[in-house]
Amino acid sequence: MSAQLREAASELAAVLWREHTVYRERSGGVVIRGEHVRRWISLAPAGGRNEILLRAGRILDGGTTAPARSEAVMPLTAGTAELAAACRRLLAETAAEAAVASSPGGDGPAGRRRGAGRAGRGTAPRPRRQRPPRGTGKKGRHTGAGSWIVLLCLAGVAAYYAWSAGLTP
Repeated sequence: MSAQLREAASELAAVLWREHTVYRERSGGVVIRGEHVRRWISLAPAGGRNEILLRAGRILDGGTTAPARSEAVMPLTAGTAELAAACRRLLAETAAEAAVASSPGGDGPAGRRRGAGRAGRGTAPRPRRQRPPRGTGKKGRHTGAGSWIVLLCLAGVAAYYAWSAGLTP
């Protein structure tokens, strides 16, 4: 099945993007990275026989990948055109969600939690916590009472050592 996935991914990558990288995942799936469009597509074996799981996501700054935003299950026997159409739909959903997440009224750069569905769309963003201005902290003593107690105990231990060693007159 991995040979079929690799072959399907190579054909699909050539149809979708001029510039792409195809590589195998540890789990046995195949990933197509389009660095110039900052998107990735994953083809992995699905639960059913001769079915593949298509997943699409974004490539973040620095080259790391964000978790998959869209998923679909397709038969492996589907032609390259059908797989390309499904991938384009997944990529469009990913791009739309990324645009909503980065918009001023969106869910923020972190996006929605995985599996949250569309229920979180109508909520207002949480206000940011305000920091107090610098210079309004406590003024005065720098050494607290606990520090003085520790210093006195250490001085007592040193004095006892000096007394027991006969260093005192």
